[in-house]
Amino acid sequence: MENQKKSFISSFLALESAGGILLMFAAVLAIILANTPWDRFYQLLLETPVEVRVANLEIAKPLLLWINDGLMAVFFFLVGLELKRELIEGELSDKRNIILPGVGAIGGMLVPALIYIYFNAHDAVALKGWAIPAATDIAFALGVLTLLGSRVPISIKIFLTSLAIFDDIGAIIVIALFYTSKISMSALLVVLCCLPLLFILNRRNIIDKSPYLLIGIVMWVATLKSGVHATLAGVVLAMFIPMRSKTDPELSPLKSMEHDLHTVVAFFVLPIFAFANAGISFNNVGADQLFHSVPVGIAMGLFFGKQVGIFGICWLFIKLKMAKLPTGMNWLSLYGTASLCGIGFTMSLFVGSLAFEETGVNLLFDERLGIIAGSLASGIVGFLFLKASLSSENSAKT
Repeated sequence: MENQKKSFISSFLALESAGGILLMFAAVLAIILANTPWDRFYQLLLETPVEVRVANLEIAKPLLLWINDGLMAVFFFLVGLELKRELIEGELSDKRNIILPGVGAIGGMLVPALIYIYFNAHDAVALKGWAIPAATDIAFALGVLTLLGSRVPISIKIFLTSLAIFDDIGAIIVIALFYTSKISMSALLVVLCCLPLLFILNRRNIIDKSPYLLIGIVMWVATLKSGVHATLAGVVLAMFIPMRSKTDPELSPLKSMEHDLHTVVAFFVLPIFAFANAGISFNNVGADQLFHSVPVGIAMGLFFGKQVGIFGICWLFIKLKMAKLPTGMNWLSLYGTASLCGIGFTMSLFVGSLAFEETGVNLLFDERLGIIAGSLASGIVGFLFLKASLSSENSAKT
């Protein structure tokens, strides 16, 4: 059973890492297209109107918003499944393993947000993006770790993954509280009606996936129409998926769904999202756009805020003996891991789309400049610090 658990974790990490590499290619391809004569076709593709109508029910959005509202709901569904599994029987089921990544995630969200607010306190519109540098892209971060090979201790990967899960919880709360538009009570009532149905399915231990997914689709549409961001429907649905079958304890509907979705999310959902959102055009980008307070605040928040917030609060809790440094990690590797968390890419782009792109306001800046700059710098620094920490450990052993 222990070997099976290790095999599951290893395959999971390998898959996420491979997805991170694919994300890089998708982002680079988008940037290339956005800065060539193909840009016109790239924009036309994203602006393609897509409409679904059933009787009087209509959902009409450009392709970009179908990706951001629809495909990302699948991503958040997977996040919810991972969270539930971790809390029930994973690393987070032991309270001793919760403290350090938990407080690290809090510091890693709070300090970047404060840095962003410092740079943009003068602009009410710009302040809407305060949560952009608070995000961590686990797929990209694990992708950077793969460049260091098998020398990376499993404790670093587990700490990074656990911290990213808490980071995702924070992002879910932020989206629900701060990036929700005008509420439609009739649509929200439909969402609320879906919850007892899912509860009944869970209590009766229905392991067939079909009724959950059917109710989930209805709940997603109703959430979309309600004004609450539709991706949150994915997280709520995940909480009702049974962990175990009562008749066959070896059968886990949740793990089965999680395993099936990893491939879809890592190799389809996130790369498509990156391709659709990372296409920055550098044509006519001058110093005013490049050094605008929004991209500067994001870059500074991701690069300095994540390092200071995560490492600082973890150092404090360890020194106060309220937590301990994970086995196999040292201060240098902890700092390198904190730096890697400054890779905000996918989640930062998503929050940026909620804060600015979907508002319809014409802005004089491109927040994606700050996201890419901050994420790139964080990845490089994190890689160098982790490489140095692994080298120092090998020297100490010899």
